[in-house]
Amino acid sequence: MEASRNRRAVVCACVLLMSPALLRAKSTAPPPAPADNPTTKARVTLGRLLFFDKRLSRDLTVNCATCHDPRKGWTDGRPTPIGVRSQLGDRNTPTVLNAAYLPALFWDGRAATLEDQTKGPIANPKEMDMTLPEAAARIAAIKGYARYFRRAFGDEAATIDRIAKALAAFERTITAAGSPYDRYAAGDRSALSPAAARGLALFRGRAGCANCHSGPNFTDGQFHDIGVGAQRRIPDPGRFAATGRDGDRGAFKTPTLRNLDDTAPYMHDGSLATLADVLDFLDRGGQPDPRLSALIRPLGLTGAEKADLLAFLKSLDGDKHVVEAPVSLPR
Repeated sequence: MEASRNRRAVVCACVLLMSPALLRAKSTAPPPAPADNPTTKARVTLGRLLFFDKRLSRDLTVNCATCHDPRKGWTDGRPTPIGVRSQLGDRNTPTVLNAAYLPALFWDGRAATLEDQTKGPIANPKEMDMTLPEAAARIAAIKGYARYFRRAFGDEAATIDRIAKALAAFERTITAAGSPYDRYAAGDRSALSPAAARGLALFRGRAGCANCHSGPNFTDGQFHDIGVGAQRRIPDPGRFAATGRDGDRGAFKTPTLRNLDDTAPYMHDGSLATLADVLDFLDRGGQPDPRLSALIRPLGLTGAEKADLLAFLKSLDGDKHVVEAPVSLPR
């Protein structure tokens, strides 16, 4: 299984290394949307309202933006999130930026689409703690939402599937591009500093980062065990929780590197506070684990090489795509 993953990662890395034109085209293309949920202005408008509406949570204290704060890189800046009744979540909050391009959502990949993913936090007892029928009924009881559902879907029915579709439509508009690296890939060789250019060479070459962080979103969309949390008495099962396959224990989705500087702390458990900590962890070869990915190995980077890699990672910071909360919500 790991060998198969490695082959897919190498293919993706070759795309990053060999085809700047393909990289440029894909990084600026609108995210794909399913045929039954086109990204219309009406659905995006409704989704934005719902994204900021705390009435989707049991105790009216949490909305999607609580964990996916537009001013914090669409994360919350915490190791793990805080949900209703001040409960701590189990995994670090991934950014919403460019999530629309991902083939699977959540750290364990259990959701195949944004429509599926948006239902998860609503029903999670540590996040919003609503049953899906309860959430739909609560929104349906708010008369002010009726006109938004009518504009988005043709009638006023506020079903959970329509709530999920609206949220997904909004999230598909949250994308990041326009970074110095994007300008470099488009042909502007002055867009990267000398340090960032050296870091790019390391990233693609000896450091092997592109084996997993490949393609326009700098993720292969696959799942790897790099040893994070392996020392815990009861380690997080990772991808195994979604597939039930023993070979997936401890494997987590490769995160995007875009706007990485805004999304600390890092890893699925938020255990690494800074990008320098991440580089030190990977330079050591991760954490020993019987299932450790074959792609993870000690690198022997110098301090100067780590500084160059950091400069390159910062060159992936592009549009912040900050969205303001609505002045008021439907009543």
